[in-house]
Amino acid sequence: METIKHSEEMLRTALISNHKDFIDMYQKYTPNVKRFLEEGFKANSILFKPIELQSKSDWILSHPEPKQDFYTYYTNSQRKTPVPGKNIICIQIIGSFGDSETTTNAYIHWLKEYCEAFFFGLEVKFQEPVPVSHTGCKFRINKYSENLQIHTGGILKYLKNSKPKDAFCIVGITMVDLYPQDSWNFVFGQASLTEGMGIFSFARYDDDFYTMNYKGKLKTLTHEIGHIFGMQHCQWLQCIMQGSNHLEESDRRPIDLCPICLRKLQCAINFDIKERFKALLRWIEEDSKSDPLVQPMLTSHKPTEAFKNWKEWLLQCLQHLEE
Repeated sequence: METIKHSEEMLRTALISNHKDFIDMYQKYTPNVKRFLEEGFKANSILFKPIELQSKSDWILSHPEPKQDFYTYYTNSQRKTPVPGKNIICIQIIGSFGDSETTTNAYIHWLKEYCEAFFFGLEVKFQEPVPVSHTGCKFRINKYSENLQIHTGGILKYLKNSKPKDAFCIVGITMVDLYPQDSWNFVFGQASLTEGMGIFSFARYDDDFYTMNYKGKLKTLTHEIGHIFGMQHCQWLQCIMQGSNHLEESDRRPIDLCPICLRKLQCAINFDIKERFKALLRWIEEDSKSDPLVQPMLTSHKPTEAFKNWKEWLLQCLQHLEE
C-alpha cells in the first residue's frame, strides 16, 4: 500500500492559491469555514485523510493526469456554472430499474432529494424514463462478462438532443453496462463538460438497483455530475472526486468532497457550506417528502444504515463549523 501525503504548503496552495486576488477571495469566508477547510492540512485530521493506493491498477497509477487545484479550476475557460434560467439538474432514466413501478418511484424520490442536498441550492428534475432502444445507441456483448453493454457516445448524443432549455445539465442513469470505445472493457460513466451532460451506469455494483450498495450508486452519480461542474479527478485527499478503475477502488472513496473540491463546488453554486451539511444530514435522518402513495415504502425500506458512518462524519463537520 502507498499513501500519498502532500505537504501543508502544497495543500494550502491547492485550496487558496498564491495569487493575491484569490487569497482575497478566500478571506471572504467566515473564520469558522476557513478553519474547517484548513482541517485538511493537518496530518492527524479526523475529517480528511490522505489518499491510499492499494494496487498498481488504481486510477492515479494507471491514468497519470495533472492535479487540479482551485486556481486551475476557477480559471478554466470551459467551466460552466448554473445561472438563472439554466439551473436545473435533469436526470434521465434509461432502461428498466425494477419490476415494480412503486419501487422505482421510491428510489427516484430518494435520488432527487439526495442530489438536491449534495448540490445544495439547485433543483433536480427527473425526465420520463425511456427504453434503451429509444436512444438509438450501439451495443455489444462484453467478451469477458458476456453481458450486454451500450455505447456511451450514442447515449450522449441522445441526451444532447433531449436536454431541456432550463437545464444546467442532463445526466442519464442506467442499469446497463457501458463502454466508451471498442478497446475499453467498460466504464462507470462518461461526462461532457462543454455540453453539460453525462451518462452513468450502476451495473458494475450488482444487477439489482435496490440493494444495500445503494451508497455506491450515489457515489457514482455525484462523482460524474461533479465532472460536469468542471471538477477533475482529485489527487489531494480522500474524496468522492477520486478516479476509480474498478469497483473495489470505487468503494474505498468517501461519499463526500475533500476541502479543495468542496470549495470548487461551493464557488460554482454559492451555497452555505454549513447549510449543505445540514441538508445532507436531514436526507439521512428524515423520511422522504414524496407523495403519500410512496411514503409507506420509503419509511420501511430507506437504507439509512448504509450511511451510518457518513452521518457521524457530517456531525463532526458541523461541530467544527459551529465551534
